Amino acid sequence: MRHAGRARGVAIGLAALAVVFELIDIWVTAQLPQPSYTPLPFAPEDVAGTAFSLFGAVLVHSRPRLVIGWLLVVGGLGSAANILAANLNLLIDGPPLHWPIVNVTWQVGQLTLGVLLPLLYPTGRLPARRWGWVAGLALAGIALDWAALSVRSHPLREAAHWTVAAAMGLAFVSLAVRFARGDAVERRQLLWLLVTLPGLLVPWMLGDPFWWLASLGIPLIPAAIAVAILRYRLFDIDTLISRALVGTGLLVMVGGVYLAAGAASSLLLSGVDRVAGLVAALFAGAFFQPMHRLFQRGVDRLLYGSTGDPDALAERLKLHLQLADPGHGLLATLEVLREGLSVTGVAVEVDDVTTVAGTLGVPARTVPLIRHGTPVGLLLVGPTERRRFPAAHDERVLATIAPFISDAAHAVRMTAALRHSRERIITAREEERRRLRRDLHDGLGQSLSGMAMSINAARLTLRDSPERAERLLTDLRAGMDTVTCDIRQLVYGLRPPALDELGLAGAVEELAGAPVETSGELTGLPAAVEVAAYRIVQEALTNARKHSGATRIDVMLRRVTGEAAEGGFTREAAGSGRGAVLRVGVADDGCGVPPDARAGVGLSSMRERAAELGGTCVVRPREGGGTVVQADLPL
Repeated sequence: MRHAGRARGVAIGLAALAVVFELIDIWVTAQLPQPSYTPLPFAPEDVAGTAFSLFGAVLVHSRPRLVIGWLLVVGGLGSAANILAANLNLLIDGPPLHWPIVNVTWQVGQLTLGVLLPLLYPTGRLPARRWGWVAGLALAGIALDWAALSVRSHPLREAAHWTVAAAMGLAFVSLAVRFARGDAVERRQLLWLLVTLPGLLVPWMLGDPFWWLASLGIPLIPAAIAVAILRYRLFDIDTLISRALVGTGLLVMVGGVYLAAGAASSLLLSGVDRVAGLVAALFAGAFFQPMHRLFQRGVDRLLYGSTGDPDALAERLKLHLQLADPGHGLLATLEVLREGLSVTGVAVEVDDVTTVAGTLGVPARTVPLIRHGTPVGLLLVGPTERRRFPAAHDERVLATIAPFISDAAHAVRMTAALRHSRERIITAREEERRRLRRDLHDGLGQSLSGMAMSINAARLTLRDSPERAERLLTDLRAGMDTVTCDIRQLVYGLRPPALDELGLAGAVEELAGAPVETSGELTGLPAAVEVAAYRIVQEALTNARKHSGATRIDVMLRRVTGEAAEGGFTREAAGSGRGAVLRVGVADDGCGVPPDARAGVGLSSMRERAAELGGTCVVRPREGGGTVVQADLPL
C-alpha cells in the first residue's frame, strides 16, 4: 500500500508539472508572433502534454502497477517540456542552448507514446517476446540520432529518423496482430484506441496547414485509453462504430441523392425552383429507409460476418428446422445461435432437462422463452469466445431467433411428453397382462383345479356314501358360482359388459344414475373409443362424488364432425382437420380442483386413455364453480 501511495503521488506530481509547463508555454506563445497555419493560441503539443499527463495520472491512481498509465504520464511530460523548450528557443535571442533539451524531450515522447504505448497496450505486456526488438530498434535510432548530432551528419540523422519511424510503424502493426489474436474484451479495448487515432494521424499526414486540427483529436486518444482500461464495458464501442458508419454512409448517400435529384429537377423544372427543392427532398427521403437497411446489413457483415446478421440467421434457422426432426431441432437452433452471438456456448432448460451447444461455463445471460404466452423454458447464453468479436446487436439477434427457439423447445416438450405417454401406456398394458395372468393362475386356475378334485371325490363316494357325495356336489355348485363371478370380473376388467348390453349411452346413464345429454350417432363406435369414454366418465364420476362434494353432476356424450360445438360445456372447434370426434364431458358444481393440486393416478389415467387414441383430456374450472372434465376422442 505504501508503494502504491508513493506511485500515485509521483504520477500526480509529474502530471502537475506537465500542466505547469503548458501554462508557461501558453504565456511564451503569446509573446511570439501568431503562426499563420493555426487560429489557436496553443499548439497540438500543448494539448498532448496536458491530456496525456492527466489521463495517465488517472490510470496510475486506479492501477499503479499498470505500465500504460506511466507511459502516458511520461510521454505527456515529454511533450510539454518539448514544446516549452522549443518556444523558449524562439523567444530568447541568443545561442540555441535549449536544442539538446528539445531533442531529448522529443525522443522521450516518441519512445513512450509512439513505440512503447502501442507495443504494450492494453495489457502492459508485449504481444510476444519477439516484439521486444522493435523497442531495441527505436533505441538504436535514438542513439544514431545523437551520433549524427555529434558529427553533424545530416544524412546520418535522416537515417536515424527513418529508423525510429520504422519502429513506430511496426509498433502500430503489433496492434493489428494483438487484435487478431486477442479475446473479445481485448478487442474492445483496442477498438477504443483505433477509433480515435485518425484524429491525430489525418492532420499529421496533411501537414502544417491542417496540423492545428490535431488539437481537437489528441485529447480523445488518452481518454479512450483510460475508458478502455478502466471501464471497457461502459459503452459498446462496436455499436458506436456501427452507428457512425451507418450515419456517415446515409449522410453521403442522402446528400448525393438530394443533389442529383435537385440537379435533375432543376433541368426539368428550371422555372420552379421551390418545386425542384421539394421534389429533391422527397426523392432523398424516399430512399432513406431502404438505404438505412442496406448500410446496416453491410456494416453488420463487415463487423461480424454473415453469421451476425439477424436476417441471415433466421434463414439458417428455417433451413435447419426443416431438415431436423422435432427431437433434434432445438440443438440445431442452438448451434446457429452460438455462431451468431459468437459465444462459447448456449443452452436451453426445458422441464429440468438442459440441451447444450458448445461449452456453456457460467451463463452471462438468462432469457425466458415464451410461446403463445406460456413459458416453455430458459435460454442460457455463455460468455463471448476468443475467436472473434461478439455481436453488438445481441438484442436484435435474440429477438429474431427467440421465437424459433421457443417453438423448438415446445416441440421438445411435446416429443418428451409423447414418449413418456407411450412408455406409460406400454407399462400399463404390461401390468394389465401381468394382473390377468396372476388372476387366471392364482384365482381361476386354482378354483378349477379344486372343482376337478371335488368331482373326482364325489364320483368315488357316490355309491358308498351318497350323503357325503351330496355335500361335495353342493360345495362344487357354490364353487362354480364363485368361478362365474371371477370370470365376470375378469371380463368386466377387459370390457364392461354394460357396453354390449346397453350401448355407450345406456352404460354411461347406468354409471351416472341420471339422464345423459347425447348428440349425434353413438352406435357403431370403435370398441376402443367406447371403453375409453366409459372409463373416463367412470373416473370423473368417482372423483366428483368422493372429493368435490358436488350436489349435481352433468354428463355429456356428443359426436361432432368438425363444426363448432354449440352449447354444452364449451364452444370450440371440434375435430377440425381430424374428422369425427366423440366429445365426452363431465361437469359438477363442487369445490373444484385447487390450483396447486398435483395430478393423481385418476387424472393421469384419463389423460393417458385419451392420448392412447390420439385425443386429449382437459380438466379445468367450471364457470360459476366446480370442475369440467372434457375429452375429445378421434373416431
